[in-house]
Amino acid sequence: MNDILFYVGITFISLASVFLFVRSMHMFQLNSYKNIAHFKWIFKNLAKTVTPAKAKKPLVYTPRVIRMCISATMVHGLLIFVVLSFAGDLWIEFLLLLVPFSVFFPIIANIINAPIEKLNNLRYINQAKRIIKTHKNLITIGITGSYGKTSTKFFLHKLLSVKYNTLMTPESYNTTLGVVKTVRNELKATHEIFICEMGLKWVGDIKEICEIVKPKHSMLTSIGPQHLETMKTIENIVKEKFEIADCITDGMVFLNYDNDYIINRKTDKNIIRYGLVEGNKDYCASDISVSEKGTDFTVTAPDGEKVGFTTRLLGAHNVQNITGAIAVAHKLGIEMRELILPVKRLEPVPHRLEIINKGDSVIIDDAFNSNPVGAKAALDVLKMFGGIRFLVTPGMVELGEKEYELNMELGRHAADCCDTAVLIGEKQAVPIKAGLLDGGFPKDKIKVFKTINEGLEFINGIDSINQQKVILLENDLPDNY
Repeated sequence: MNDILFYVGITFISLASVFLFVRSMHMFQLNSYKNIAHFKWIFKNLAKTVTPAKAKKPLVYTPRVIRMCISATMVHGLLIFVVLSFAGDLWIEFLLLLVPFSVFFPIIANIINAPIEKLNNLRYINQAKRIIKTHKNLITIGITGSYGKTSTKFFLHKLLSVKYNTLMTPESYNTTLGVVKTVRNELKATHEIFICEMGLKWVGDIKEICEIVKPKHSMLTSIGPQHLETMKTIENIVKEKFEIADCITDGMVFLNYDNDYIINRKTDKNIIRYGLVEGNKDYCASDISVSEKGTDFTVTAPDGEKVGFTTRLLGAHNVQNITGAIAVAHKLGIEMRELILPVKRLEPVPHRLEIINKGDSVIIDDAFNSNPVGAKAALDVLKMFGGIRFLVTPGMVELGEKEYELNMELGRHAADCCDTAVLIGEKQAVPIKAGLLDGGFPKDKIKVFKTINEGLEFINGIDSINQQKVILLENDLPDNY
């Protein structure tokens, strides 16, 4: 009987520990393998560490994760051995204590593996540096911004491809290792231009990528209150974002001069200014006409040349990003009129104001946007549509102390743009709901659900009485929120 109890107990404890470890490992990956960030996340989200849930983005078993699993298994086995050797008759009680402790195993494994990971990363980074160095004629363009950087990267890639063999970092690859992976796996001797998106979450992120790819030119699409949870102040964000300009020696720095934080930062670099508002701009978009079918606008170049453009993309913020891409392409030797057709053919970047027509309904998929300016622009697009307009959102995160205030402002603006607000997450919904009510929005038109699927089921169940449903999906939070 004791043998049966022993094996059943060991099996149960091991399975429970594995479940908690894998769940925690998934969140650890989403928390960018940062020990302190994950430690804080555990204590903020104890329920999520033990609750089974279908993942929006599942755990990816990268070589790093596999190495961490091996280290965690060894630690777990060692602890079981110690308990069985010294705990006597209380062995099962002590082993049961190991089960909840398993949520910390990813952190322990990460600490154990830190020297190996540092050497591995350094090896990959040095390989990428050598590859870049061998491409003597390669022009690297660095792009960053609190918002707009990924869309602008896609637009610029399409426009530059008119004349050049161009490579860009794919999807939202904008971390050091994401850029390194692109260079090692994708960069070929035939590439003439490499467009490198650079993300910022921690101090030093952009500088580290610049030291690897050595950008000839750079582009700063925006600065705003994003990632305040890790960056603490907007001043820190401004300083870190401008690393992409400070690293340029004899190249051009393209700046969005509609952004106050960018305008107010002095730099001695060769800057090219672009934007929508008339004034001190080298490339300025004007005569903007937006409808459900797309956008018409005119761009004026530094020499006074004016060219009209048409795009299927919606919203003034898209015009701003396209204008920046036109400025870079024109300065790199492509005539403005050569860009008319490529601009017309531009498609929405997936999950960034992507319009999906389903006949009886239209979905405006803006799931990857999570900043105040992008959210406001998406709401302005929703407002243009007829039919019954639904906002589906869990709000914005990583905004530090300003998170409540900015989500409340989101609600105020939404009050004038939608007919029904479907808020996801009871805790997240509080400031948005307060903003909606403050903006005079009817209380009975505010619905709160635990998951986005529940919210969409509610919308699908509404009889639209021959009216089209227009559904804005604004920011789909990752599993660790």
